[in-house]
Amino acid sequence: MILSRRAALGLLATAPAIAPMAANAETFAGRYAYDPQAIGPGLWLVRGADEAIAFGNGGAIANAAILACPEGGAVLFDCGPSLRYAQGLAALAEKLCHGPVRRVFLSHLHPDHALGTAAFDPAIVAALPATRRELERDGNGFADAMYRILADWMRGTAVALPAATVVPGPIEVGGRRLTALALHGHSDGDLVLVDEASGTLLAGDLVFHDRAPATPDADLAAWRQSLDALLALPHRQLVPGHGPFDPTGTAAIAQTRDWLDWLEPALDQAVTQGLDMTEAGMLPIPERFATMKMARYELQRSVAHFYAGIEARRLPRIDGTG
Repeated sequence: MILSRRAALGLLATAPAIAPMAANAETFAGRYAYDPQAIGPGLWLVRGADEAIAFGNGGAIANAAILACPEGGAVLFDCGPSLRYAQGLAALAEKLCHGPVRRVFLSHLHPDHALGTAAFDPAIVAALPATRRELERDGNGFADAMYRILADWMRGTAVALPAATVVPGPIEVGGRRLTALALHGHSDGDLVLVDEASGTLLAGDLVFHDRAPATPDADLAAWRQSLDALLALPHRQLVPGHGPFDPTGTAAIAQTRDWLDWLEPALDQAVTQGLDMTEAGMLPIPERFATMKMARYELQRSVAHFYAGIEARRLPRIDGTG
C-alpha cells in the first residue's frame, strides 16, 4: 500500500518511536481489554486509552459506544483500529445486547475509529458520503501507517468501505431511535448521533474531553461552527471521541472550543514572531489546560499540520510577488 502524505502527517508526525515487529508473528498473543461503562438505558461507553497510537495500546485510543436494540441486537458507534479490536467489541456487544450487531455507524475516517470495519459485512456499516470519499482517498495510506506502528495487532485488517449511507434525520435500528446530523470541521464528514432513549449526544471527534484535540484534517472555522450546532442540540449527556464521558453534555464542548480558540491565534502569533516549527511546538500551554492529557503532543502535531499554511499567508515573499 502507498502511504499518502495526508495519512503520514495524520499518524506519524511527532509520533512515538515505532515498536519492532513481534519476534514471532505466529505466537503473538496481544489481547484488547474492554471495560464497558453503563451510561444510560441499554447504552455503554467503551473507553479508549488517553494516549497516542502505539504498539503498547494496540491503537485502541478512541471511544466506542454500544446501544442495545429493543428488538434484540446492537448498534455500534465506531469500531476501533483493527479487525482484532472490532471482533472483540462485537462479541462484547452481542453479550450485552443479547443479539448480533445490526448496524455500525462510523463517526469519521480516522483509523482509530474506522479500520475495525474489516470485522463486519459492509452492508451493515453506515457513514456519511463525505466519510466514504475520504476513506476511498486515504484509507490505504492510513492502514499502511497503522501496520507500521502496530504490527501484529493489525493482522488481517484491510480497508472495508461502508456500503450504507447515512441520511441526516431520524433513524431507527431494531427499535432504537436515533437522530443523525452531518457536520464537519474535525474532518470533511463528521457524523453525530443523538440517542432518543437516553438523551445522549454521540459526538465523535468533534468533541474531546480532558484530552487535547487532534487536528490532522481539521478546518478550524468549520469546527467551531459545528461545536455551536452541538450546543444548540437538545441533549442531556455526551460521549466524546476521546476522553471520559461528560454527564453535563456541555462541558466537553466548551473545553474543545476553548482549546481551538487558543490554538489558532497562538500559532499565528508564533509565525509573526519568526519562531520555527520546533520553537512553536514548545509554546507555553495555558494553565487551564494543565490537566488535559496529550496537550504537548497535540500542540506539536498541530504545528506540523498548520504551520506551513500560516507562514504562506503571513510572511512576505522575498521576490515581492505575494
